[in-house]
Order: sequence, then structure tokens, then C-alpha cells
Amino acid sequence: MPDFMEFFQVNLINPRVLIGVFIGAMAAFLFCGLTMGAVGRAAASMVEEVRRQFREIKGILDGKATPDYSRCVEISTRSAQREMIFPSFLAIIIPIVVGIVLGVAGVLGLLVGGLAAGFTLAIFMANAGGAWDNAKKMVEEGHFGGKGSECHKATIVGDTVGDPFKDTSGPSLNILIKLMSMVSIVMAGLTVAFI
Repeated sequence: MPDFMEFFQVNLINPRVLIGVFIGAMAAFLFCGLTMGAVGRAAASMVEEVRRQFREIKGILDGKATPDYSRCVEISTRSAQREMIFPSFLAIIIPIVVGIVLGVAGVLGLLVGGLAAGFTLAIFMANAGGAWDNAKKMVEEGHFGGKGSECHKATIVGDTVGDPFKDTSGPSLNILIKLMSMVSIVMAGLTVAFI
């Protein structure tokens, strides 16, 4: 291992390693931003569909008519699949480009930066999202003014951010780390060929 590190100059003095670390850390934040935006767009299209059904299907609010549940499930499924194409493409292309441009040292830096930032960001998002969710539940139980209070309105806004944090962006970082690692391993021959 020391010979490998010395041959490819994998140390903190090598600017290729540092650039790779920064790109890996930025990839984690970019990935989270893309998944949060995807949740917002999917939710907006779901709200539009629900409003359409309330307008066009009379009697839903009275319980006399049945909403079109399958359309809502279809919107959710299609949004999830369509919105993850670009983030997945980034997770695949970043290690390839870094390997070609910065070599082995850059890819190792990329993986270190992606793992360090991705892991801490995932833990943060899981904890923060859970805290916002629990804060809303606590207020709804009657604390700090209960339902309908200004505090309850604030916790609803917090929970709107917290749910995608703990249910989408946080867990998806695990996929980003694994995907970048696997692509780096698969493309190792190409990376070494460009030294």
C-alpha cells in the first residue's frame, strides 16, 4: 500500500488529490440539492392533480365520489424515475471525468471527499429531518399552543423541509457513495491508462 500511494503520489501536497476531495464533497451537496428539488417538483405536480380532481370529480369532499388514486400513484412513480436520471448520470460521469483529467490521485481524493461529506451530510439530514418531524408532532399533541397556533404553522414549514431531508436526500447519499465507488473501480483501467 505505501508503494502504491507513493507511485501515484497520493498525499495532501498533491493538488490533484485536493481537487478530487473538493469535487467529491461538492458532489454530495449537489446531489442533495437535486433530490430536494425533485421532491418539490413532484409534490407540485401532485398538488395540481389533487386540485384537478376536486374541480372535475364532484362529491369527493362529501364522500359520495371516489378519487382517482391510481393517477396520483402514477404521478409519484413517474416523477421519481424521471427526476433521478440526471443525479444518477452525474454520479456515473463525475468519477470517469475526474479519472481522465486528474488520474488515480484525483479519483482517490474524489472518493475520500464524497465519503466524508456524504456520510456527515446523510447523518445531519436524518437527524435534522427527524427533529423537524418530531417538533410538529409535539406541537400537535398540545405543547406550545397546539394545532392552529403560530408555532404549529412554523413546525409545518419545518416538516415540509424535514421530510425530504430524512426520506429522500439523506438515504440517497448512500447510493451516491456506492455508485461513485463502483464506477471508479470499473473504470480503473481507463483511469490508469490516462496517466
